[in-house]
Amino acid sequence: MEDIRFCPKHGFYRGELCSCGFKGEIVLEKEKVERLGKFVSGILRHFPEKFNLKVDENGWVEFGSLAKVLKRKYKWADEWALKALVYSDKKMRYELRGDKIRARYGHSIEVTLTDMPESTEDTLYYSANEEEASRLLEIGIKPVNQSFVHLSTSFEKSVEVAILRSRKPTIFEIDAKKAREDGLRIIKANDYIALAKEIPAKYIKKVVQYSSSP
Repeated sequence: MEDIRFCPKHGFYRGELCSCGFKGEIVLEKEKVERLGKFVSGILRHFPEKFNLKVDENGWVEFGSLAKVLKRKYKWADEWALKALVYSDKKMRYELRGDKIRARYGHSIEVTLTDMPESTEDTLYYSANEEEASRLLEIGIKPVNQSFVHLSTSFEKSVEVAILRSRKPTIFEIDAKKAREDGLRIIKANDYIALAKEIPAKYIKKVVQYSSSP
């Protein structure tokens, strides 16, 4: 985790130096970034009702209402801090649009995300551990504790996700082009992640065994 700083030219960023080489003033120290990030993700993805926040079918929550909840939890967490968290996030977890905010992916609450663009990649990727792999080849890929199956837009990104869970993951190549032609809806959450309600086994076109061992 890194501090969030502000560059007058390029806005919020994480780390010591902006991409332009400028060392901005700290907006949030890394400990606060971690605490705020976990709390915001939890509310937007999993338990908005706990704080009486209304989420629409596309995952949007009123920005001002969320900011008031954060302020009650952490006195230092004002609207500026919330915007800093959103705009500096390299993983693009959140989206701000007008007076609303949402998580782009990771929901366990039921959302449809109908206002997100469709994925255009011909091939997408999904990682699984050794125990899961053979079963998924038979039954297809379904969400576990989430509303959507999360797919990677590149093999490299899939590996990044996979090695957090297994040293010898299985990477599935998904025929996204064929799936879309057959009417399966696949949406683009950000540059790295696509979402689908499920991936039937027939669209798994290749299996790659990957080992992170030396």
